[in-house]
Amino acid sequence: MLTVSHLSLSRGHRRLFSDVSFSLMPGQWLHLEGDNGVGKTSLLRLLCGLGVCEQGEVTWKNQSIVQEPENFRADLLYLGHQLALKEDLSPLENLRTDALVAGRDGSVDRVMAALGQMGLRGREHLPVRVLSQGQKRRTALARLLISRAPLWILDEPFVALDSPAQNALSGVINAHLNDAGMLLVTSHQPLSLQGQALSYRLTA
Repeated sequence: MLTVSHLSLSRGHRRLFSDVSFSLMPGQWLHLEGDNGVGKTSLLRLLCGLGVCEQGEVTWKNQSIVQEPENFRADLLYLGHQLALKEDLSPLENLRTDALVAGRDGSVDRVMAALGQMGLRGREHLPVRVLSQGQKRRTALARLLISRAPLWILDEPFVALDSPAQNALSGVINAHLNDAGMLLVTSHQPLSLQGQALSYRLTA
């Protein structure tokens, strides 16, 4: 279980948010809502251990993510606005490298299947720099099909995707939730996913 307790964060003299608390259990997904600039991305980064909160605590499996960061990161897949793709490498090379560094199955067959499922068949060997923004995003999202992490934190994953790609991504997320996975997601689009839906609206 992911538990968020009384988190607060400021930027300079401006308070972004305060007293944020919620929990997430297997099979649940939480839609983090809020106006632009309210701090949604900053909150996600805190939850991933990529920042230090002023107040409050984040625990995973009843352990602080600060005290047990390696155990937490092994169970986490975070995809933010930055796609973390090397432009000179192909989608196949990017995903294989990611998987092997993380100690996951990075076999050619597995990665090719993931890219094909995300609509990138025929583009697996092209340099990422020649792909459209939507194709780059689908390359990054194909990591979901390779990951076995139980907790997914996704920042606007449906941006720049056409309808077929949105449907494919929804299917991938639903399979994750049906397998007792957990999801924390931001999106300006209405979401219709399986599993138990929760929501939290972030305000300053």
